[in-house]
Amino acid sequence: MSRILAISDIHGHTDGVRLLLEAARYEPGVDELFLLGDYIDYDPSTWSALDDIRQLTAGGARAIAGNMETWLCSTPNERSSVQDAGPALASWLDFAGALPYYQLHTSFLFVHAGLRPGLKLEDQLPADLTGIREPFLLTRNPYPLPVIFGHTPTRRMGAAPGEIWVGPGIIGIDTGAKHGLRLSLVNLTNQTVYSCSTDPDNLYGDMRFTAWVSHPYALRK
Repeated sequence: MSRILAISDIHGHTDGVRLLLEAARYEPGVDELFLLGDYIDYDPSTWSALDDIRQLTAGGARAIAGNMETWLCSTPNERSSVQDAGPALASWLDFAGALPYYQLHTSFLFVHAGLRPGLKLEDQLPADLTGIREPFLLTRNPYPLPVIFGHTPTRRMGAAPGEIWVGPGIIGIDTGAKHGLRLSLVNLTNQTVYSCSTDPDNLYGDMRFTAWVSHPYALRK
């Protein structure tokens, strides 16, 4: 049976992504996998994660841009220290620069950060799609489908550290991989989560498989 899977805010932890996909028994071509941005971080050692993301998209996954990818493509001075990466850097820039800002599914809308209330989907600005926080989080979902997003760590929205946040028509899945908490692969079909630690002292350990909990509203139908 096909499943809809999503993961966001990887920040270089593609080894963790690989372990989570193995734990979930991900089947390319059968399951639908959505990757919601921030595959890299400011540290150039994370930028090769884009190669792993590209491999996943070659197998059928659908990826969108996060604020880190837009940063990489728009700040050439920050890249000066790795200009010797040559063709690799050019390839990463080409891939990151071609990523769309959202993916629309029949059941969900996938975006990195959220939506600007009051604007149609086609009128949303890239800066909002990749960077918005409070105007989206504090307003009822303006879109008729549940919005799956990352960018804002879920603990800032009231979830327990390392857990996803399920609200009124929105599901936040940035569980703090960047901050040494957890990286999460969400099964939207079965409402379950695969996650692992990103604490440097237990990197990719403490693998968990859990059901999600609403905080505190049911999804909008």
